[in-house]
Amino acid sequence: MSAAAPLPPPEAVVLDDVRRALAEDLGPGDVTAALLPDTDDVAYLLCKQEAVICGRPWFDACHRQLDPQVSIDWRVAEGQRVAAGTVLATLRGRARTLVSAERTSLNFLQTLSGTATVTAAFVAAVRGTGARILDTRKTVPGLRLAQKYAVRCGGGDNHRIGLFDMVMLKENHVRAAGGIAAAMRAARALYPQLPLVVEVESLDELRQALEQPCTRIMLDDFSPEQRREAVRIAAGRVPLEVSGMVDLDTVRAVAQDGVDCISIGALTKHVHAVDLSLKLGPPPHSA
Repeated sequence: MSAAAPLPPPEAVVLDDVRRALAEDLGPGDVTAALLPDTDDVAYLLCKQEAVICGRPWFDACHRQLDPQVSIDWRVAEGQRVAAGTVLATLRGRARTLVSAERTSLNFLQTLSGTATVTAAFVAAVRGTGARILDTRKTVPGLRLAQKYAVRCGGGDNHRIGLFDMVMLKENHVRAAGGIAAAMRAARALYPQLPLVVEVESLDELRQALEQPCTRIMLDDFSPEQRREAVRIAAGRVPLEVSGMVDLDTVRAVAQDGVDCISIGALTKHVHAVDLSLKLGPPPHSA
């Protein structure tokens, strides 16, 4: 995974994320760090559990915003899976700024590594089936590009980024248009250049959607029997996506039904932070 780590968001996006987070944490100043001697020191970053590491650009930017001269020596690559007890990086800089940047830098790294780790688990669960794991728009407010990058680091793929880069017709749109065919025709007429995904709630709606050109059809809460019949009816003409009621225990069975994509809101919505710590001093000799 580390050999093909994806490109992170633009530097301006990372810096904007970091400036907001540091301002939130530091306010007018770190009153506790002021108790430390303002001298050079070293620190090490420890991962306490098995994880896929993601978020180095944000971690680095947090420390460099407070100390442009800080030295950060990473021992692992972005997107690399590590074992519990791995020293991820060593740092050298001013003691006060190392401590002041600690929590914010860890918040980014633990959150994005958590997303990458759970994504990697879903990707591993469907390996060999041909199904791709997609994220959704159920992201932490303000961290969408960061979390979607973490999904890519975990081996998953991104669904639409927002409401601007894909037309996605769901129940409300279909109802307002008077039917699936009408909604799809209106979407194609207004946005012919954008991908078009339509959600269907029955096999009859699937048949209607297959009569119109589209990028992908989403099967919403289909039973296993309905999914397999949908795959048979579509016969590869349009990629099929499954959404809803899928977890790590069920995702492989869903993939084996023959669908092309499975979108998982839990990748970014249910954040399980990776256990990390940043400690002053050199790393233990055994690490």
